[in-house]
Amino acid sequence: MLARKMAFINNPETEAKKASHPDLKFDLVVSEDAEVFIFHDQPFDKKLGWLEYNLDTKNLDFVLDGGGVRDFGVTIPDHLVKHMQNAYQVMVVLKDDKGEPVSGDYYPIILHRPH
Repeated sequence: MLARKMAFINNPETEAKKASHPDLKFDLVVSEDAEVFIFHDQPFDKKLGWLEYNLDTKNLDFVLDGGGVRDFGVTIPDHLVKHMQNAYQVMVVLKDDKGEPVSGDYYPIILHRPH
C-alpha cells in the first residue's frame, strides 16, 4: 500500500475556518486503495457520527451526533481527490500530546456529487 500524506497544520485557509477549535490539527492519509485515515490532536465536543465529502468543493465535513456539522476547513488536495472518491469509511484517530494514538474508530463517509 502506497500512502500519501497531507498535513493541514498551519494552512491559513484552515486556520480561518475552524474558529470553534482554533488549535485543532489534522493529518490526512489516503491510500491508493481508498483507505482514509484522519489523525487529530483534540477530542471533538460531541460524538462524531459520520463524515461528508463534496467532490466539487473538495471540502470534508465532520457531522456530529444530533446532526451538527463542523467545518474545520479541511479541503482535500487535488492529488488525493481521485482516491477519496472511492472511500466508504474513514478511520478517525485521536492522538495524545506526544502524537501517539489514543483511540480510533471507523466512521462512514458520504460522498456528494452535485450536478
